[in-house]
Amino acid sequence: MAWNRRAGLWGFPVWLLMASSFFLFAATGCGDAADEPATRGPGAGQHGQGHQPGDKPGAKPSQPAIPVAVTNSVNGSISSYYRATSTLEAEKEAQILARVTGVVQTLLAEEGDHVETGDPLLKVDNDEYRYRLEQASAATANLRSRYERMEKMMKEELATEEEFQAVRSELASAEANEGLARLALSYTTVTAPFSGQITNRLVDVGQNLMVGDPVMVMADFEPLLARVHVPSREFNKLQQNQEVNLVLDSSGARLTGRIKLISPVIDPASGTIKLTIEVAEYPAGTRPGDFAQVQIVTEKRDDVTLVPRIAVLSDKGESVVYTMTGDEIPTAERRIVEIGFTDDHHAQILSGLAVGEPVVVKGQRSLKNGSPVKVLEDGTGAGR
Repeated sequence: MAWNRRAGLWGFPVWLLMASSFFLFAATGCGDAADEPATRGPGAGQHGQGHQPGDKPGAKPSQPAIPVAVTNSVNGSISSYYRATSTLEAEKEAQILARVTGVVQTLLAEEGDHVETGDPLLKVDNDEYRYRLEQASAATANLRSRYERMEKMMKEELATEEEFQAVRSELASAEANEGLARLALSYTTVTAPFSGQITNRLVDVGQNLMVGDPVMVMADFEPLLARVHVPSREFNKLQQNQEVNLVLDSSGARLTGRIKLISPVIDPASGTIKLTIEVAEYPAGTRPGDFAQVQIVTEKRDDVTLVPRIAVLSDKGESVVYTMTGDEIPTAERRIVEIGFTDDHHAQILSGLAVGEPVVVKGQRSLKNGSPVKVLEDGTGAGR
């Protein structure tokens, strides 16, 4: 076939060759697009849309494991408590009163001072009382001399029995007056009636006192006392010298006391019994007037199943714990349990869980029955 400039090679028109090439290119492009996924949503990558490695095509994405801390239930002892609030009191507290009339001359103790029995606290001007004692002593000496002379005369029968008895009576009266004067003089020095601390000073130097005026207040802080009233139904569960736990509101310090006294009567108005609790040891700075939370053991149960208190959840009126099942892929198992006694750290399990079974103590609020879990730490110390 001859070459034709218009018809092209071998007689085919140029425009026909160009059209064929265009359709061939378009067909190739459509074939490449068909090999790709129809849709590329967010997360679609090497393993297909939304699938984790190892998932079969079209399978539901796997649920991620929830991190938890786990500990085992144990066998132990737990107690029930009666809880109350009380104010700490000094075992002894007294307002010290003036026993003579006079002017305060010297202060020998101040608020906060510790004093022993008989230590001087203050002095009252005593000149008048010294003179009265001297006068009484002179009268006694004079009558004692008369008595001795009368006694000799009686032996020589120079005086009657009646005269001798009169002198003896006068001497006894004089000796009594001297004793009163000496006692009054001693009262001009006010002393501590017991060992303790001065809690309040009520007078100043130069102040005039009358008999019966309060001068100081002192208290014995060793031991401190707490008084609580418990329901009468608890009476048979309490014993003298029984240990009691206390927590100070001011510092959070934990104290140990003992039941010192149990009232023998029930208050008819409240149906309670008064307990006096003695606290022999306490931190420095603890003072009468501090509030304390008192916990008295009313019953103790031994050989019971215990779990950390934080492991127990309340769900629709039921007490629930989460334990674990499965070895290769651990999952959470929701257990309904019956709770007995509880304290600050533990809860007693009456039914629903055996000793030694694991319980979740952290992360349990995110769990549902059958949730996959991943144990990240040992929760042995949870709740302590």
